[in-house]
Amino acid sequence: MKANDLRTGSAEELQTQLEELRREQFNLRMQKGTGQLSRPSQIRAVRRDIARIKTLMTELKVGK
Repeated sequence: MKANDLRTGSAEELQTQLEELRREQFNLRMQKGTGQLSRPSQIRAVRRDIARIKTLMTELKVGK
């Protein structure tokens, strides 16, 4: 997920994507705990996507 792609979305769309990514992060953590996680790098990618969305949401609040 690229930040430029996310910038075209509205605040509601960003919030929806953030909720989906948090659910996915939870599911990945559960898979890791039970030993079923096939791609550990996926956790890192999801965590970074969450950070990107939160950064863009902050920029929208500040008004950049």
